[in-house]
Amino acid sequence: MSIQRKLEDISFISIQKDKSTAYSALLSDILVKSRSTADVQAVLRSAVNETPVVARQVLSELVKSLKDADFPDPSVLQSLLRASLEVAQPRGVTFEEQVTSLRNHLADLLEADEDWKEAAQVLMGINMDSNHTNEEKLSVYIRIVRLLLEEEEAGQAETYYNRAALLIHSTSDKTLQLQFKLCQARISDFGRKFVEAATRYHELSWVADIDEEERTNALSAAVTCAVLAPAGPNRARVLASLHRDERTALLPHYNILSKMYLDHIIRPSEIQGFEATLRPHQLARIAQSSSDKLSSALSAGSIDDSMAEDRDRDLNEGTSTRTGPSTVLDRAVMEHNLLSSSKIYNNITFSGLGALLDLTPGAAETMARKMIEQKRLRASIDQVERLIWFEARTDDEVAQGKAGGLGDVDQEEEETGAPFTKRWDMQIRQTASNVELIVQRLGEKGLLPPHAPMTVH
Repeated sequence: MSIQRKLEDISFISIQKDKSTAYSALLSDILVKSRSTADVQAVLRSAVNETPVVARQVLSELVKSLKDADFPDPSVLQSLLRASLEVAQPRGVTFEEQVTSLRNHLADLLEADEDWKEAAQVLMGINMDSNHTNEEKLSVYIRIVRLLLEEEEAGQAETYYNRAALLIHSTSDKTLQLQFKLCQARISDFGRKFVEAATRYHELSWVADIDEEERTNALSAAVTCAVLAPAGPNRARVLASLHRDERTALLPHYNILSKMYLDHIIRPSEIQGFEATLRPHQLARIAQSSSDKLSSALSAGSIDDSMAEDRDRDLNEGTSTRTGPSTVLDRAVMEHNLLSSSKIYNNITFSGLGALLDLTPGAAETMARKMIEQKRLRASIDQVERLIWFEARTDDEVAQGKAGGLGDVDQEEEETGAPFTKRWDMQIRQTASNVELIVQRLGEKGLLPPHAPMTVH
């Protein structure tokens, strides 16, 4: 007997309960035998034209049958879910609960197939303006954010993240709260707010409710974001916090973290392994602004005849022709090396800084100028002599780079009245402190003979 004939027979049933039972039995028979999407749609079109009570009961039974059915080929189940939605969605207000269940089930299948974007779009079709609790809305929004971030769709993900942020206060569900915090960290990561992202990842790495592997991944992500962050006091605090975390010593990128924390110059060859682990958005290329290009050109050309000979000699000796960093990582390393050079030198020429950063002298000056303007570098520029003079950090600024921002307690310094003498004394003190730290580390690892001293005086 054809489907149409069976539907005609059902239409003559007068009792609603018997009619809904007949529709459900017919759908179950189709799901077991033919699994035809056309037949399912034909039955649903007939059922939704019945009374709302019958229609809801038939759709509810179909949703339950699709969840419980065992389909060897998931694509068949996806087709049946899409076919059911095609009929029910136009009357979504009447069948809101059933449509939501169908969409969640379809999204589960798409997510299992790693079709992140399509799964997110299916969830976006759920009507959130009616009978859903705040917790249900929050769960859907967070899931959409997570799926979109897997697809690198950060812009659209931020829209749904902002919606979730309005509802997060309304739940006490720890799982949802942790998922939201992870979304916060990842949104900051994708938005290149690396200091904020590193802080949030590091906080998550301490949460005991998260699996050990996930905590390690969060800690590794925190290190990556800290390395990519713009050089300056904010990054120094994050680096200090991570460097003092004993767990980071077990990570593959601890060497880069340690060099940045200790203000060591980093060479291009040292970051190749680190660069290979970065995600596409962390490898994004950056374009130099037109104002920076003009500034670099003017800086390179704003010299008098007495300096032309020096400039020509620099060019003949193979001075770099790069006018700026090309990637986020490139910029982070250049800014770090510039900040590190301020701890080593009292002053440096534009050409010398350019050689250190692999930039033209004018571009090196431009980078230094921007960092000075943003208060991330304490220095002054002498354009006549083509020199950058670095200023010594104050005690407060040194303390800002320490974990917690507390610095050393009861630290006194003799007032000599000579700034360069004070700076020299500070450099000696820092060097001695670093040597003592190395000796202590060697002692802890048992690499020193028993009679070796454990402190440096």
